[in-house]
Amino acid sequence: MVSPMWAVVVEMSTLKDVMTTEAFTISADASMVEAATGMAKGKLGSALIVQGSWLAGIITERDVLRAAASGEDLNGVKVKDWMTKDPITASPDTDTEEAAATMFTHGFRHLPVTEGNEILGVVSLRDVLSARIRRRSRS
Repeated sequence: MVSPMWAVVVEMSTLKDVMTTEAFTISADASMVEAATGMAKGKLGSALIVQGSWLAGIITERDVLRAAASGEDLNGVKVKDWMTKDPITASPDTDTEEAAATMFTHGFRHLPVTEGNEILGVVSLRDVLSARIRRRSRS
């Protein structure tokens, strides 16, 4: 007896489908207060640190909290003192599952999305997990 061939079509989301394209960018020489203020105004969990058009780092709400807990005056503390330098990035065509695995493996929740040297946006762990939940609910 020949068993039927079953094809399963799985709609995979890529980062270009779920990323935030209006990423907040700030200079490495800005103060932590400036970074926190911009993140709060935009309701964002991260800021991309740029030098010209080059991605120099990333700072997240965790970094702001750690800086605040240090007891230093955040008006005088520079972003460059707390940022993650040369962050791991992903391309817009990266599958959301792969992006989630990268974030889990390396212990972070925000992943800059770039193409070559161009910053396209940022994706959060919440973004990629939401895409997975949406795919499951459609099945």
